[in-house]
Amino acid sequence: MSQTTDALSSARDAASRHAWRQAFDDFASVERADLTAEDIELFGDAAWWSGKIGEAIDLREAAYAAYAAAGDRRAAARLALVLSWDESGRGAFSVANGWFANAQRLLEDEPEGPEHGRMALTRAINTMFAGNDFPGAVADFEHAFELGRRFGDRDIQMLSLVGKGRTFVKTGEIDAGLALLDEATAAAVSGELDPRSSTIVYCMTISSCQDLGDLRRAAEWTEVANRWCDRLDVSGFPGACRVHRAEIMRLRGDLEGAEKVALAACEELSDFEQSITAAGHYEIGEIRRRLGDFAAAEEAYANANEIGRDPQPGLALLRLAEGKTGAALSSISRSLAEIEDPIARMRRLPAHVEIAVAAGELEIAREAVAELERHVDSYKIANRRAPALDAAVHVAHSRIQLAEGAADAAVKRLRQAREKWQEVGAPYETAQVRLLLAVAFRRQGNEDAAATELEAALAAFERIGAQHDAGRAKQLLGREQTERTFVFTDIVGSTRLLDTLGDAKWQKLLARHNELLRERIEEHGGEVVQQTGDGFFAAFSGPRGAIDAAIAIQRALDEEIFAPDVRIGAHTGAAFEGDGGSTNRYGGEAVHLAARIGAVAGGGEILVSRETIDAAGAGFRLSEPRSETVKGFEQPVDLIAVDWR
Repeated sequence: MSQTTDALSSARDAASRHAWRQAFDDFASVERADLTAEDIELFGDAAWWSGKIGEAIDLREAAYAAYAAAGDRRAAARLALVLSWDESGRGAFSVANGWFANAQRLLEDEPEGPEHGRMALTRAINTMFAGNDFPGAVADFEHAFELGRRFGDRDIQMLSLVGKGRTFVKTGEIDAGLALLDEATAAAVSGELDPRSSTIVYCMTISSCQDLGDLRRAAEWTEVANRWCDRLDVSGFPGACRVHRAEIMRLRGDLEGAEKVALAACEELSDFEQSITAAGHYEIGEIRRRLGDFAAAEEAYANANEIGRDPQPGLALLRLAEGKTGAALSSISRSLAEIEDPIARMRRLPAHVEIAVAAGELEIAREAVAELERHVDSYKIANRRAPALDAAVHVAHSRIQLAEGAADAAVKRLRQAREKWQEVGAPYETAQVRLLLAVAFRRQGNEDAAATELEAALAAFERIGAQHDAGRAKQLLGREQTERTFVFTDIVGSTRLLDTLGDAKWQKLLARHNELLRERIEEHGGEVVQQTGDGFFAAFSGPRGAIDAAIAIQRALDEEIFAPDVRIGAHTGAAFEGDGGSTNRYGGEAVHLAARIGAVAGGGEILVSRETIDAAGAGFRLSEPRSETVKGFEQPVDLIAVDWR
């Protein structure tokens, strides 16, 4: 008996000190029959803060039953509300609604007390996150605050303030919302609130700051929240604190450390709190995309999507990095078409601009940047744009200006964006802007300034482990070549066809030709580098995709009622990658040879170099090799025709 008494005393003492892991172990050593309802409730809290979510819910259900059996309706209602939150976090909304209704029934004949405040608070939070009645949510938060004030419950008061502040941010009342968030968070910092209330306050404040692009403020509160978690030996509001920590570590350039923290968060969350779990997987995708691990990034985005989080804009930017511009534009456009929330649109619009410019769709890009600027101006803090959002606007404008040849205007915009990202303390984003600034300087003819920006960007990318971006910087510096398969297509006898058909019919024929070729190139992972009047210059990461695309092009044209004869040439080799301009995206001997091979191909022929066939492997029907002397090359080139019929 004394051992049980000692263990219980130790468990209760540990719980009072918020030493949750010790409390859990001590409670677990005691027979359940020896625990009071209050002990079981504390045991559930200890399980919760030790990352044992399933056990915590089981224990809270047991505590609820014990309070109900004892006739303590208020305590039972309090546990029912906690369980409503728990089940909502698991995505079991019908169960959550059942627990909430249970709490209402238990309290309907009771005089008003703190439990009624918690019920109003729960209703308000559910309404806020539903997003369909913000005035109703504010009214419930105000009612909950008044009940918390009347009954001296500081936790209810501060949770009501932070919820009301979050609602104000969502509805565009930024300064009023931030004032409430700061007040509530100051109370959490001071230790006035219990652990659960503190983490909810931190989470809502940090999320609001991130929505507004106030990343420096978000980072400051995240560091405070994580110091608090470490000091109390807790895991955070399961996983949420770790996800926020990973986001800030990524922002600060610690990509590998951020990945470890995000992975730990997802493991800790398991099947609990679906929205936070999905956010954790999305964050892993963002980190891996920056690290250049594209396959692993795609897996993480798929995990986020499976749980219910739209994987945009990250997935679209991944497609763009892979050279799949058409797929990137389609996916980001589809995401925007399905979303009305201004904050969610604001997160996606910078990517929409970047991808639309890469696809040559400048009108789409202009519309996107105009919308982005409207939203950013609607979410000013103290009548100023948040630095991160201001930087996003400048970068978006500069991309369009570079595409239009306005390098001077782009330089001005990009210098401002660089300063804003440096102010935030985001090395990866700063380095990305430096790459664009180097391109703008180069277009001005200022090679020294371009080299300075490229060297700084390269150093930053290498320091934080962003290998793909480091490779891009090296290419722009002329230090590294990239292996690609280059494909050139051309309509045979286009002048004769124009004379025969006339302008109107020729334009219709050409439009259909362009549509077919672009679709087949992008379907097989190719990047349209340049459209050359009646032909295409495309680049593929490997020869097999290039040959498959060429075969698909010839077969698609063959199925048309009337289509021009097209010749296709391909060669695989190393080339320097340029600054993104349509005429100098790639350069070097491999590009020139691919163009020459295309020029000697016949109508309806796919002609490739021996290097391309050797690298592509088996599976194609081929002609006997033939040796051709092509313009600009002294030695004859071995060429092979691919039979596509």
